[in-house]
Amino acid sequence: MYNAELLSDRIAAASLERRRNREMQRQDRIFNAKVRTIGIDKEALDSQVNERKKKEQAEAESLKAYAADAVRNDKAACLLDQCQLKDERLLQGAIEDFRLKFQQRWSRREYDLSNPDKIRGQEEIQMLPGLVGEDPDSQGRLKKQQEQLREWSFQQQHELATARHQQRQEGRLQPVLMLDTDTLTASSQNNLCPYLTIAEQQYDQDRVDLDDKALQLQTIEEERRRSVAFATKNFNLTKAAENAEKRWKEWQQQEEDNRTDILNQLQGELLSESQEQGISVLGLPRLSPDSYKGLADEQLQHIINCQQKQIDEKRRIQAEQQQEELQQDRFRVASARTALLMERQQARINKQLRRTQDNTNAQLAEAHHEQTKYLEKVYTNIPDDSYFSQFNTSSR
Repeated sequence: MYNAELLSDRIAAASLERRRNREMQRQDRIFNAKVRTIGIDKEALDSQVNERKKKEQAEAESLKAYAADAVRNDKAACLLDQCQLKDERLLQGAIEDFRLKFQQRWSRREYDLSNPDKIRGQEEIQMLPGLVGEDPDSQGRLKKQQEQLREWSFQQQHELATARHQQRQEGRLQPVLMLDTDTLTASSQNNLCPYLTIAEQQYDQDRVDLDDKALQLQTIEEERRRSVAFATKNFNLTKAAENAEKRWKEWQQQEEDNRTDILNQLQGELLSESQEQGISVLGLPRLSPDSYKGLADEQLQHIINCQQKQIDEKRRIQAEQQQEELQQDRFRVASARTALLMERQQARINKQLRRTQDNTNAQLAEAHHEQTKYLEKVYTNIPDDSYFSQFNTSSR
C-alpha cells in the first residue's frame, strides 16, 4: 500500500552506488593504456611533483631575492665609497687652499719675519733652471747614494765577519775559514758570503739529526707496540687455555655427579624393601626410595630411560655450549692475530713512507743548496731602481 523507504535501505543503496563508481573508475584505469596506474598512486605522485616544483620555485625566489639584496648592498657600498673619496678630495683641496692663502713661505719661522718681502724677492733668483719640480742633479745624487749604500754593505759584512772571528777565537764556534780584508772585499764584490754556506751546512746537519732522532723514536715505538701485542696475544692464549681447562673440569665434575645420582637411584631401588637409611656404592648419601615403591618394572625402566635421555640431552647442550665457546675463543684469537698483522703492515707502510719522505726532503735540500750556490755565482749585489725610487719622492 505504502512505498516507505527506510534509512538503512538508503545507506545500503548509497554504499552500493559508491562501490559501483569505484569499480568503474578502476576498470577505466586498468583497461585504458594511456592512464594505466596499476600498483602506484598517480594522484600522490602528482601531488609530490607539484610540491617539489613549488619548493624549487620558492628556493629560486629566495636566491633571487638574496642576489637582489647583494646587488643593492654593493651599489650602496660603491656610492658610499665614491662619496668618501669625493669628501677626501674636497678636504685635501681645502687644505691646499688654506696653505696657499695663510701659510706662505715667507711667513715661516726660519725666515726673517721683520722683512718678508726679502724672501719674496729672492724666489725668482733661487729657482732652479729647467721645468718646475725638475732636479737636474738627480743622476749625480743617485750615484752617490749607490756608492754610500755599497760602503754600508761592505761595512756590515766586515762587522759580521769580525764578530764571527771573535766568537771563533773565544771557542763558542767551531773553526771555519779565516778571512782577511782583501778576501772579504773580493768576496763582497762577487756577492759570495762564506758564513751563509756555514749556516746552510749547520741547518742541513740539524735537519739530518732531527730526522735520525725521529727514526729512532719511531723504531722504539714500533718495538714497544710489538712487545705489547705479543704480550697481549700470550695473555689471551693463556686465558683461553685456562678457561677451557676450567670448563673441562666442571664438565667432568658434573658428569661424575650425574653418574653418582644414577647409581644412588639404582641402589635405592634395589634396597627399597628396607626402611633404614642406606649408603650408596660410592659412599654418598642417597634419597629415600619411598617414592618408587609400588611401581612395576616397566614403569621403573621407563623412568630410568627418561632420566637417561634428560642426562644425554643436558650433556649434548653442554657440549654444544663448550663447542661454541671454543669457537668464540678461536675467533677472538684469530681477530687478535689479524689485528696484529694489520698493525705490523701499517707500521711497515709508515716506515716506507717516512723513508721516501726523507729521501725527497734530502733531494729538495740538495737542489736548493745547488740553486743557492748558482745564484750566488750569477747575481751581484747591485741595488735596482725599485730600491732608490723610495728616495726623493717629495719636493719639500
